[in-house]
Amino acid sequence: MIPVPGWAKEYNRNTLTQDGAAALIVTLMLIPQSLAYAMLAGLPPQAGLYASILPLVIYGLFGSSRTLSVGPVAVLSLMTAATLGQLSLQGVHYIEGALALALLSGGWLLLFGLLRLGFVAHFISHSVMSGFISASAVLITLSQLRHLLGISLPGEIWQLPGALFARLGEVPVATLAVSAVTLAMLVWARGGLKKILLRVLRPAVATALVRLMPAMVVVAAIVLSGWLQFEQAGVALVQAIPAGLPSLSWPDWAALPWRELMLPSLLLALVGFVESVSIGQTLAARRRQRIVPNRELIGLGLANLSAGVSGGMPVTGGFARSVVNFDAGAQTPAAGIYAAAGITLAGLWFAPWLSGLPQAVLAATIVVSVLGLFDWHQFVHTWRYSHADFSALCATFLLTLLAGVEAGLMSGILVSLLLHLYHSHRPHWAEVGRIAGTEHFRNRLRHRVELQPSLLCLRVDESLYFANAGQLEDIIATLVSQRPGLRHLVLQCTAVNRIDASALDSLLMINERLALAGVDFHLAEVKGPVMDRLERSELLQQLSGQVYLTLYQAWQDLGETDFEPEAGAVN
Repeated sequence: MIPVPGWAKEYNRNTLTQDGAAALIVTLMLIPQSLAYAMLAGLPPQAGLYASILPLVIYGLFGSSRTLSVGPVAVLSLMTAATLGQLSLQGVHYIEGALALALLSGGWLLLFGLLRLGFVAHFISHSVMSGFISASAVLITLSQLRHLLGISLPGEIWQLPGALFARLGEVPVATLAVSAVTLAMLVWARGGLKKILLRVLRPAVATALVRLMPAMVVVAAIVLSGWLQFEQAGVALVQAIPAGLPSLSWPDWAALPWRELMLPSLLLALVGFVESVSIGQTLAARRRQRIVPNRELIGLGLANLSAGVSGGMPVTGGFARSVVNFDAGAQTPAAGIYAAAGITLAGLWFAPWLSGLPQAVLAATIVVSVLGLFDWHQFVHTWRYSHADFSALCATFLLTLLAGVEAGLMSGILVSLLLHLYHSHRPHWAEVGRIAGTEHFRNRLRHRVELQPSLLCLRVDESLYFANAGQLEDIIATLVSQRPGLRHLVLQCTAVNRIDASALDSLLMINERLALAGVDFHLAEVKGPVMDRLERSELLQQLSGQVYLTLYQAWQDLGETDFEPEAGAVN
């Protein structure tokens, strides 16, 4: 359960040095990022700092990834704000609602981990997740316009253009200048600055400096804010951040609509787990390591529970901070624990200084960090490859924009499941024949094959279950009616991985109807697990034909000497 001994036994001075250096870089990156994501969630800035302390330690003890860095992320922050906004929570209840979401999502993750349900994340397809994240990037950017421009704007996306046009003349010049300069510097740091640094510095050093640019911008903004009196010029500043650490506490459940929080917390857990596991697997593969999904569930679940009792917010593995942690040379989860210690020191000693930070700077940090989340290439790639998956992607994207994150994600999952049921309801099948002189059988419509009038070989490329069993009955009935000289039908089960009770009943019905028509029903190439289940049924006793190890054996045993060569179109 606790993998500490695995990496602790090989821990040495060199590993300590590498983990310490990575922790320093991640700490400097996490401070402005945590503040920004707390603001995105509608929470006090210190909530982001608190969510980056204890969760990092807990995940370091229980998680399976050696380089994943846990904390607040943009998508979960947006989902938190959307959920609490829909419930109309205000003030203290809003903050406690965020704690409740962290606790509930942590509870879901821990439950799934203990029950070994890591596979539940696969119910969110890549297309749905891509559409959801792209829409979230748009929503996050639009939500920060009020901070970038310094004016109040409605939260509904369809009201935004009119309100923005009506209030454009009220934009404070000072706020607009701060936003423009910050955006320009952060975007330039990702492009022009990196090219310049690469000419004079080693790639690792240049990349580290670019990664630290948001922290440098934050420090410069705090200094300039005090020197130039930004607040008197109309620039909104971050509210005062209390020094010290929060006491462990429990939200007031009686004052919260916790039943209404159950479904959003489940979606938070699923999205966080999918995002974290995909990042963790990508980084682990680069060092030929591996992560354990069920242990990830436990690690992330306990991390969220710790965030919920320490004044934080929902957390998961973040892409940017994890990549920085990896590139900085982190070798073990101890790097995350050291980073938590660094943020703790920042919270104890430097938190009051952050009260001079302009909100526009944090908003610009958020906007630049989510620029890469909107993936046009995924839309083009999915359209070219699969129109069905493209429809799920677009449905998720549009409904997330127009109806909210919860409705968009739920609709995307539903569309994906319906499309899967639709396609499996109409299984692909093919009448196959032998390629002359070989033991190989191929689709008669695609290849030149040998056929026999008395023998029909049918391949079904789908597991058989209640939704498609009736279709198989209709397919076989149609084919048999077109062949008056047919005496044997062989069902090739190469692609059949499962046969449920409804499909078993259909096979019994097919066997009975074929027997009445004077046609023997045979099976070939049945997989071991499927055969084990069939041996516990009455099908094998009632089967009018036989079960063959290979289709070629059935061809030799049941076929005639005269073949009908047929030319098929090769695709």
